Amino acid sequence: RQDLADCGRVVPILADARRLTPSQMLQAGGDPTGRHPYKVVANLPYYLTSPLLRHFLEAEVPPDLLVVTVQWEVAQRLAARPPQMSLLAVAVQFYGEPEVVRKVPAGAFYPRPKVDSAVVRIRVRPPEARPHPDPGAFFRVVSGGFGQRRKQLRNALAQGLGLSSEEVARALRTAGVEPGRRAESLSLEEWARVTDALSQRNDEGDSQVLRVG
Repeated sequence: RQDLADCGRVVPILADARRLTPSQMLQAGGDPTGRHPYKVVANLPYYLTSPLLRHFLEAEVPPDLLVVTVQWEVAQRLAARPPQMSLLAVAVQFYGEPEVVRKVPAGAFYPRPKVDSAVVRIRVRPPEARPHPDPGAFFRVVSGGFGQRRKQLRNALAQGLGLSSEEVARALRTAGVEPGRRAESLSLEEWARVTDALSQRNDEGDSQVLRVG
């Protein structure tokens, strides 16, 4: 606090970032509404990368932009494309568009870590630009698909969602996805179609064919 005393626009907040919502941080920084647009620029503790990214991206008041330093291998996973997707990649890309800005060698730090790092920029999507309007249903399906990564999608989803493989196969074909594919090969748009197909209603009325909610 003494070092920053002369910086009139800097308000140090000594707290665990996981235990404060972004709105609470903004209020502590002088914004009474807790909703002022903001950006996150951070050298994240590497063991907290995933929970901290989700903490901000899933917040009621998310940032407009995140620029973070993470492990090089994690940076590659964040920005992955099919067929190299992971649950982490889908989770981050659902809320934003990650881009690896540059690689940072281990020798750039002191003390020198054992791994290389990278600067990653994530441009956060507005809610209407997300791949699916229902994050809960979307991530239940995605989590089911990645729960058994060595299995074909029809079997992984059947086990993850408690459905028959025949029901899942029909829904996958409705979504334009071959049942024999694996989770890491799907794009976000395909996951959105699969979620809709698994949530559709039958022709007789209101009963759901497959319950995802």
